[in-house]
Amino acid sequence: MRLKGILPTTLLALGVSAASAQQAPLKIGMITTLSGPAGYLGQDIRDGFQLAIDLNKGALGGRSVQLVVEDDSLKPGNAKQIASKMLSEQKIKIFTGVVFANVAFAAVPEILDNNAVYVSANTASATFAGKECHPNYFVSSWQDDSQGESAGALAQSLGYKRAFLVAPNYQAGKETMEAFKRFYKGAVVGEAYTGLDQTDFAVVMAQIRAAKPDVVYEFEPGGLGIAFLRQYQQSGLLKEIPMVVHPASLDQAIAQAVGDAAIGVKVTSHWNEDFDNPVNKAFVAAWRAKYGDRPITYYAAQGYDAALLIGAGLAKDASGGADVGAFRKALLSADIPSVRGPFKFGPNQHPIQDWYALKAERAADGKMVLKTDSKVLTAHGDSYSGQCKTPAN
Repeated sequence: MRLKGILPTTLLALGVSAASAQQAPLKIGMITTLSGPAGYLGQDIRDGFQLAIDLNKGALGGRSVQLVVEDDSLKPGNAKQIASKMLSEQKIKIFTGVVFANVAFAAVPEILDNNAVYVSANTASATFAGKECHPNYFVSSWQDDSQGESAGALAQSLGYKRAFLVAPNYQAGKETMEAFKRFYKGAVVGEAYTGLDQTDFAVVMAQIRAAKPDVVYEFEPGGLGIAFLRQYQQSGLLKEIPMVVHPASLDQAIAQAVGDAAIGVKVTSHWNEDFDNPVNKAFVAAWRAKYGDRPITYYAAQGYDAALLIGAGLAKDASGGADVGAFRKALLSADIPSVRGPFKFGPNQHPIQDWYALKAERAADGKMVLKTDSKVLTAHGDSYSGQCKTPAN
C-alpha cells in the first residue's frame, strides 16, 4: 500500500538512504504479548514499529532491517526461551517489545548478559532504572513509576483528600501504587491487589464502596481495564466516586470499548493522538491510511517511537548495528524524533518528558475519543536516575 504524503517526512526523520536496500537486513528481535486479554497491547506495539519500517521501504536510519516477532503469551518462561533462541540461533543483537514487567524480568537480563541492546517500548521497572541500570538498556516509553506519579500529581491538583488504589498483584502494580503516593499527599483509605487474569471485580467494588474515598486510582491494563471500567459503571460507582488513571487503564481502544463508562474518568498520558507536531501528524496519518478506524493507542505510538529511536542510532552508527558498543554510543548522541515532541534521555537512559491530563468525550461522529486538556508534569524524569552509574560514554 502506498501512503501518499507521509513518506518524505518519515524519511527525513529516520535518515533513510538508498544504499540500505543493498544490505542484508539487520534483524531486530521483538518479544511481546500477542495473545490473551492483553494481546492487543503487543499487537499495537508490533504494528506501530512495523509501520515505521514499512514507511521507509524496509529500512531504519538508512539500514535495511527485518523485525522478528514472537509471542511471549504473558509467560516469563516463554520470554526467556525466546530471547535465548533469538540470541543463539539468529544472532540478534537489538531487542524490543516486552509489555509486562514480570516478563521483562525474565527476558531482559538474558539479553543484556549476552551483550545485546534492549530498547523498551513499554514497561520499564525501577529495578533497571537505578543501581541495576545497564549501559545497553534504553527506554523510549517511560519509567514505570512515571505513570503512577502523573496520576498522583493530577489527583493532588484536583484537591481529592481520600484515595483508594487498585492494581494487579505484580511488580509494576506494586510500583505504580507507591509512585501514586509519591505525588499524592492525601490519605490512602484502601488498597486492593488483583490478578493479572481477573475479570470479576465485584469484591473490589464492595471494598471501594465501604471505604468511601473521594477518588479511585486504578491501574488495570488492556482487557482488565475494559472489564473494570464496565463494572465500575454498572455498580453505580462511576456516578458517586471520580476515578483518576493513567493510559494503561484508559487508552483509545478501551475508551471505544466501554463508551460512556469512560466519560468523567480523568487520565494522564505522555502522548495523545491530537499532539500537534510533525512526527506525530505523520504517524497518525500513516496509521489511518493503513488501519482505517482501528484505535491508535499509546502502545502503537510507543512502538513507532522505539523504531524512530533505533533508526536514529543506526543513522549515526558506521557499523550499521553490527558493533553493539558503536550502536549504543550512537543512540546516546542521536537527535531523537518522537511523536511526543521534545524528548531526551536522563542519566539512566530513560525519558525526560512532559505529562498531560486527557479527558474522554464523544466526537461529532459519536465515537469516544481522548482529548488533551492540560499539562500535569513538565520535563519529568524518574526518581532512580541518581542511583545509576553506567560506564563513561
